[in-house]
Amino acid sequence: DVQLQASGGGLVQPGGSLRLSCAVSGFTFDEDDYAIAWFRQAPGKARVAISSITSLFGNTYYAESVKGRFTISKDNAKNTVDLQMNSLKPEDTAVYYCAATLDSDSAFEEYNHWGQGTQVTVSS
Repeated sequence: DVQLQASGGGLVQPGGSLRLSCAVSGFTFDEDDYAIAWFRQAPGKARVAISSITSLFGNTYYAESVKGRFTISKDNAKNTVDLQMNSLKPEDTAVYYCAATLDSDSAFEEYNHWGQGTQVTVSS
């Protein structure tokens, strides 16, 4: 049974940094085919994918809104995927979710394993 647990959200001032972590269980990072993504949902808006990483080559994706500020990484030994968020802006305020698929070719709408959200608030 695949399970994901997101953590690391909080309140931060504009320009600050936060690091989100997604702990994954139910498959093996250095053996299985998978992709893990971070999504976010701001109040009154749809949930959108902002970053992802795949299993085999660690290919990454970043939405334009976070490119150059956020960095996704995975730790095969710990089965975790982190999202380092720098230069945070008020518009980054959202609930952040990690999600997984056991097919690294999946489109974002096909991700079928989800963790609970973690709130990120960027405000002075």
